[in-house]
Amino acid sequence: MKRSTELALGVLADEVFGDPRRYHPVAGFGTVATALERRMYAPSKTRGAAYTLLLVSGAAAAGYALRKVPGATAIGTWAVVGGAGLRGVGADLGRHLGDGDLEAARGLLPSLCGRDPAVLDAAGLARAATESVAENTSDAAVAPLFWGAALGLPGLFAYRAANTLDAMVGYRNERYADFGWASARLDDVLNAIPARLAGVVTVAAAPAVGGAPSDAIRAWRNDAAEHPSPNAGVAEATAAGALGLRLGGRTQYAHGVESRPVLGDGRAPEPADLARAARLSLVVELGALAVTILGARTGRRAWRRVRPRG
Repeated sequence: MKRSTELALGVLADEVFGDPRRYHPVAGFGTVATALERRMYAPSKTRGAAYTLLLVSGAAAAGYALRKVPGATAIGTWAVVGGAGLRGVGADLGRHLGDGDLEAARGLLPSLCGRDPAVLDAAGLARAATESVAENTSDAAVAPLFWGAALGLPGLFAYRAANTLDAMVGYRNERYADFGWASARLDDVLNAIPARLAGVVTVAAAPAVGGAPSDAIRAWRNDAAEHPSPNAGVAEATAAGALGLRLGGRTQYAHGVESRPVLGDGRAPEPADLARAARLSLVVELGALAVTILGARTGRRAWRRVRPRG
């Protein structure tokens, strides 16, 4: 079965079934990473780099070993891509806000991001969820599809391993400032191209949610570079422009408060905008799937024409 077909089947399985309910490989990887951290942790960039290298290379090796198993790439894509779950939580949170059930909405927010839901009102929850859906569309859908199309199952597994480690140890706090440095930087590198691909597709997808591509381009050009993340800024700014919203500002995390730059020049997000954000996320994921498959096929055909023949 061709790689492109397996990627598409994996995305379809994610849409139909959502995340695997039992024996999720990402959860298993997290368990292994936690156990290894207990053995390797030290406030040292060298130790952290070794930890990251060991886990990411191990994930890539597992993908390489399984790459020729029929259907393995489809199953791996289903396990690694998290677009359907992301959109489901975002839309559910919006419905709870629309019903005035702040406690239910607060209960869902930790599934999307690391902010403190207890200190957020309805407007803060709507903004946090919208920003998280935008950022994680790139991280959880576009980036794994990009690396899966480029490198197959090893690329899928290595990317998800790096992204999971960033979520686990890539914080700028006292414990992880040094140990998590390599995980955070590797995640930045691996998301650099996918985030910009997500930005381009978001610009093109703006009309699907009643937006204008020109607004998404303007937000990208004017605001994305001000974001502390070189990649999240692109995803969030273009989504803000496409949705006609204004994101950013005071942001409450478990580790403290950050002042984020304003992204976009529209209105503040409202509960109903989360359904629009989820729709935009789906269109961007499908657009990215098409672009990455086409790019991979074109690249392979070009390589076959120019490679040396023995």
